[in-house]
Amino acid sequence: MDRFQTRRSNLRKLLKKAGVEAMLVSNYTNVTYLTGFTGDDSYLLITPKKEICISDSRYTTQLEQECPGLDVHIRANTTPILDATVEVFRAAKVTSLAIEGDAMTIGAYENLTEKSPSTTLEISSGLIEQLRTIKDKFEIDEIRLAARQAERAFTVLRASLRPEMTEKEAADLLEHQMRLFGAKCAAFPSIVGVGPNAALPHYRPGQAKIGDDDFVLIDWGATARHYRSDLTRVLVTGKMSPKLERVYGVVLTAQQQAIAAIRPGITGREVDQVARGIIADAGFGKQFGHGLGHGVGLDIHESPRLNATNDRPLEVGMVITVEPGIYFPGWGGVRIEDDVLVTKTGHEVLTSLPKQLGDMICL
Repeated sequence: MDRFQTRRSNLRKLLKKAGVEAMLVSNYTNVTYLTGFTGDDSYLLITPKKEICISDSRYTTQLEQECPGLDVHIRANTTPILDATVEVFRAAKVTSLAIEGDAMTIGAYENLTEKSPSTTLEISSGLIEQLRTIKDKFEIDEIRLAARQAERAFTVLRASLRPEMTEKEAADLLEHQMRLFGAKCAAFPSIVGVGPNAALPHYRPGQAKIGDDDFVLIDWGATARHYRSDLTRVLVTGKMSPKLERVYGVVLTAQQQAIAAIRPGITGREVDQVARGIIADAGFGKQFGHGLGHGVGLDIHESPRLNATNDRPLEVGMVITVEPGIYFPGWGGVRIEDDVLVTKTGHEVLTSLPKQLGDMICL
């Protein structure tokens, strides 16, 4: 049984436990997870005995190449995908169907309800995402590859930084280098924030220059083939101020201690508390406003979350970011981030770039 058959088998077990006969998968990322098909505009019907991908003629050859043996229904270009979907589950005699409530629009749900009165639609949430939380060896190797691509690109960028380079130029160079090292694309729009701009956790690079301040925050990641990586480093590009030294030291300690606490059985809330407690004890509690981390995989933000509300225990095979930060509007911010795998004996840090403050001095 290949990994996609195993994933579909695991989903069927969840459906059986929920008392639902079949499921319509409309989230394209979840279709990829269950089949290996990387196109879009396609649904997947999972029944107790079979699975059928509902697509169109643009993807006929791609489906044959990526998903050999998968049953496929190619709709005519005059047939809307929802009409084709109704045809398929009528032919399969489906009477109870789960839909992805987090992915399907209200309009599509009402359309399906109207066109299939003999089928009971059940709104589900997070079933496939629950499976995606635990990565298999293939997925972990993909994330490792994405991490290496991101790190190699960062090394080139760091050597190329000049005071006159703008944030946008640095971000563009970083993403170009990731592609040159084999990445399909960036995992998300890269963040390069100089000085005060580093106080914005989701800042978009602009025309500020690297030499305009004494430090720059860089948050980036690569998408290898399908799986992603996510890292953050702060480079010192000018004079080391006492404030930067103090803030950086607190963030680094919080991150290291949180990573050290990661093991099977500990909850996301407990790991978050480790880092948050260190930052609060240093007097910076109000400057750390976001969760400590999140799962990473096919999407850049996945389950589980490391935050104050997640009481789900961590399990072997989860891959999570650990990224505490301290931010001061008008001054800047420090965030340090690595990707961490939960293992049987504790954890493994999948990213390997240096992060001691002395290693961050750049220009």
